[in-house]
Order: sequence, then C-alpha cells, then structure tokens
Amino acid sequence: LIVTCTSMHSRNRRFGIALGQGLGVKEAMDKIGMVVEGYRTTRVAYDLAQTQGVDMPITENLYQVLYQDKDPKEAVLELMTRKSKKEIEPIFYD
Repeated sequence: LIVTCTSMHSRNRRFGIALGQGLGVKEAMDKIGMVVEGYRTTRVAYDLAQTQGVDMPITENLYQVLYQDKDPKEAVLELMTRKSKKEIEPIFYD
C-alpha cells in the first residue's frame, strides 16, 4: 500500500497523477500502457459498498471520477469539506 501511494514505479500512482493533470481515464490508461489494478478495483469496491449499504465516500468519489466523468477537483473539494462524523461503527458480538 505504501509503495502504491508513494512510488513513481506504481502504475496506480502514475494513473492518478495523470488524472490530476487533466487527462481523461482513457488517455491516462494509454499513458501508463499497463494494467492499472485500482481502476477495476474501484468499481468492485463501489458495487460491494452499494450492495452492503456501507458509506464509503472516498470510493464513491473515485468511482464517480473514473466511471461518471466527475471533475477530480470537485471530488476532492466534496471530500475535504464534507461534515465530519464518527468513522468507526460499533461491533456487536454474539
């Protein structure tokens, strides 16, 4: 996870940088020229969160940027200005 976030050898990081520089998804994928695992994983995580009723605002915004043409700047602004709330839910044991 640390390498994916920080290394310029990471396809996911280079893909994200390309999107942040204004390239579209297809152009960013073409620029990387290899599989970007996070692209498909975002859809799977988003779909799973929707079916399970789990609130995942970062994943939701990533999904909207990657699959619904949401402006990345708008996504960041929405995430950074959203109302804070408790992120940990209680776990009940039988």
